Amino acid sequence: MKKINVIMVAALAGLSLSLTGCSEDFLDQKPKGQYTAPTYYSSDKAVMKGTEPLYNRAWFNFNRRAFVGMGSYRANDAWNPYVSAEFAKFQVTGLTEDMSLAWSSLYNVVTMSNAVLYNLQHYTTSAVTESVKNAAEGECYLMRGWAYFYLLRGWGDNILFEDNQNMVDNPVQPLNPETDVLKFIVRDFRKAVELLPETGTDHHPSRYAAKAALAKALLAQSGWSSAKGDHSRDDKILQEVVTLCDEVINCGQYSLLPNYEDLFKAQNNDNSETILAMRWADPNTDEWGTRNALYSDLAFPEVTDVNVWGGALVASVDMIDIYNEEPADSARINATFFTPNHHYSYIKKAEGGYTYAHNWMQLKKGVLGTKADVAPCNLAQMASPLNTYIQRLADVYLMYAEAAAEAFGSATGKAANCPLTALDAVNKIRKRAGVADVATKYAGSLEGFMGELRRERAVELSYEGHRFNDLRRWLLLDKSPYNIKTSQ
Repeated sequence: MKKINVIMVAALAGLSLSLTGCSEDFLDQKPKGQYTAPTYYSSDKAVMKGTEPLYNRAWFNFNRRAFVGMGSYRANDAWNPYVSAEFAKFQVTGLTEDMSLAWSSLYNVVTMSNAVLYNLQHYTTSAVTESVKNAAEGECYLMRGWAYFYLLRGWGDNILFEDNQNMVDNPVQPLNPETDVLKFIVRDFRKAVELLPETGTDHHPSRYAAKAALAKALLAQSGWSSAKGDHSRDDKILQEVVTLCDEVINCGQYSLLPNYEDLFKAQNNDNSETILAMRWADPNTDEWGTRNALYSDLAFPEVTDVNVWGGALVASVDMIDIYNEEPADSARINATFFTPNHHYSYIKKAEGGYTYAHNWMQLKKGVLGTKADVAPCNLAQMASPLNTYIQRLADVYLMYAEAAAEAFGSATGKAANCPLTALDAVNKIRKRAGVADVATKYAGSLEGFMGELRRERAVELSYEGHRFNDLRRWLLLDKSPYNIKTSQ
């Protein structure tokens, strides 16, 4: 059995960082005096504050570059020969800095989740209500599950552990196989569903965030088998995915933003479409490790007034070809990439807006403009106020469509208790984008519909860290993304 020597540093759960969500404070107080775990968890407010670093500091080195490198560069969403080019060229090794930092960061999420869980189970006083304690534990299971989900898709076999002290005492641990890691993730998400409240409060998630995560993991599990290379879909699991997605869609807590472009403006952090996100500190703080440091990689001097060095990240030929299949899909391409001659009224507003005058397409998602453009949020070098989506509602609609089409063998099939067909779910996303419904010809062609669905995921979620994992799930890395096998 393979073994790996690791050093894990358990996160101190009593930290309180000054984070903001632009219009509302997430963490709004710094500690007065000294806190220790045995004395900290003495009120509902303290317990909820104790989970909030799980949305921020723990993810920093994963978000900084590897998140888009692993999920988007490797899928050829965009290309930059100078920033994380190893991902696009599949030249990543154990010495690739961004990859090793990401691995450490994701295990920081694991160890911090473990530490908070331990503290909640051992140090909460009678002043803490049971519902608040349960919610905090649910958040720990949810975030640990997501960390392991990223680790699974990035590295395959991984080290599973729930006891930080045991890892310190016994640092040489065997690698757990992929299938066991995925079972652990599913178990964590199910535990989060059980513990989280029906409705979230103050940016803390409800159980529907856990149901969306569980649907994501089960969709992967439905075709994930190491036995004899068999990756045929499990219909029972697919039908559970359909049910979970239906519950998230109809829970009344989320809705698609009317304007796709608004999803990527800092003023719209924590919008109605957000299911779960990394939430970053105010860029004007000096809390390195708590801020969204991607901005200087993505933006270029022409569109901002803070120090940046990016702009070489351009749309790949493959991605341009995907958009060119439907020229009417202008809302999503203009929000994802700066496109020739397009005017952005909200970029450089003080100068009447910005018209992109180049004959290539640089990345637009994540590029916010100037300090004045993002007000009342703040903007600084390597410090964007923009949240990082882990999951948003559009992803749930498209998961629903994929699982329903596969489970019922048709784009128009549906479960008796679910009002949407797979075709309906895709058309919800297309309507928001301002493009026509999927042609009815796909109603009788599962292969044609799945090709359209996969295009939808490519353009709707481009550069949000999904596409490479989608391609792996579909086992189509060596084939055209439109050469569909309906049983895989």
